[in-house]
Amino acid sequence: MTDLVIGTGEGLFGLAGGEPHLDPSFGAREVAALAVHDRAAWAVAGRNAIVRREPDGSWTDVARSDLDLACLAATSHGVVAGTEEAHLLRLVGEDGTLAPVEAFETVEGRETWFTPWGGPPAVRSIAQDLAGRLHANVHVGGIPRSVDAGASWEPTIDIDADIHEVVAHPTEPDVVLAAGAVGLAVSVDAGSSWRIEREGLHATYARAVAVAGDRVLLSVSNGPRGGRGAVYRTALEPGSTFERCTEGLPEWFDGNIDSGWLDARGSEVAFGTGDGDVFVSEDAGERWTRAATGLPSIRAVRIV
Repeated sequence: MTDLVIGTGEGLFGLAGGEPHLDPSFGAREVAALAVHDRAAWAVAGRNAIVRREPDGSWTDVARSDLDLACLAATSHGVVAGTEEAHLLRLVGEDGTLAPVEAFETVEGRETWFTPWGGPPAVRSIAQDLAGRLHANVHVGGIPRSVDAGASWEPTIDIDADIHEVVAHPTEPDVVLAAGAVGLAVSVDAGSSWRIEREGLHATYARAVAVAGDRVLLSVSNGPRGGRGAVYRTALEPGSTFERCTEGLPEWFDGNIDSGWLDARGSEVAFGTGDGDVFVSEDAGERWTRAATGLPSIRAVRIV
């Protein structure tokens, strides 16, 4: 594993071919989200600060928001953050200004967004596909898409799919994937249409998704509170059967392997757990090794 960045509830850890080490320059702050673009790393610290990893490995605070930040994406259009109450902010200029993405406030169907517990929805994940389109996962509100760098947005998937994470395929320009309560959602036309895949899953409630080579990795459990949590892998072709990843892993995980806790680059895969364990695979999820244990509760994992 070239370089693994692990965000926890009590700080940020690095792992590069050895034992995990706490990064003192980050401080003992909760990591709410991590993002990687062109091998540069960004993080949300303490829910309100956006921080950047410098070339020397240290972390620098670059912006602060009055809103709680739920996710982060470093895109070719700049750094974009999703917030609680379902807003988007863009980092602009050199002075750390976070400007609202105004068009996102008027996307069709916004008035129907909700959460099962009655609170306000949130932007849970953001992905940019290889053609530059932006896909923002609202929980619960589907996956609004922008084809013009955020100047306009349109809904793409039924909000009842209850999407928890959206990612773009690293080599297929029009392929977008999402983990939802219905299983794996796959689009081969950049979000214009979706199909649902779940053959072979023991349950359909999915929280995290990643692409490793020719395999799609998906975390699944019995429901929002977890129970019989597992990681599966499958091929991208329609109708492919999921197989549960078992070699080197516990039979089941008690909790969910949550959005942002699973990541892949090439054939390398890594994920963390709420118990503070980190597992890695170098063969697209066929075999696994426990790379860290006893860390504070994982909040985000990214391969840099």
